[in-house]
Amino acid sequence: MQNILKKINSICALAPTELQLLLNAMEQVAFSKNHIIISADKVERYLYFIETGIARAYCYTDKQEATFWFGQEGDLILSYNSYVNQQPGYENIELLEDSILYRISDHTLQKLYATYIGLANWGRKLSEQELIKTEERLINRQFRSATERYDELITQTPSLLKRVQLGHIASYLGVTQVTLSRIRADLK
Repeated sequence: MQNILKKINSICALAPTELQLLLNAMEQVAFSKNHIIISADKVERYLYFIETGIARAYCYTDKQEATFWFGQEGDLILSYNSYVNQQPGYENIELLEDSILYRISDHTLQKLYATYIGLANWGRKLSEQELIKTEERLINRQFRSATERYDELITQTPSLLKRVQLGHIASYLGVTQVTLSRIRADLK
């Protein structure tokens, strides 16, 4: 649970009793590689923290799957539309490795928020941080070239190259695998 504790504590400090309440509400689950943890056609009732493993979020386009997010140890997996609106999400989230996750039901989390102000503030900060990450991805996709985004990806998360198929990385960048090969050759 070390990666989860690191993530929780990085969001904002919780009183020891609130931290213990949050941890006690979580359940460890293990899933195999290629498991779809969140499906676009279902309302997801859990939020997940990745202890070990890696995941990707994608949507279907007319021609293919479009990957728009990768998560690894310490990251949060959730469908915002399910979490906020109790409606099916837009995305599928697939585990790319055998993974150990910790999950908490959205109902339990909302009860903790309603009862403990420290946890409510923690949840607000978590949402703010995730919103900033989403905004950064949107701005990068709109205003930066695929080469710039690839360079940033390998600088910020170099382990992705060893753990994720190049096809998923090409999809994330919005290019073909041939174009990704050219980008990689140009940056060497």
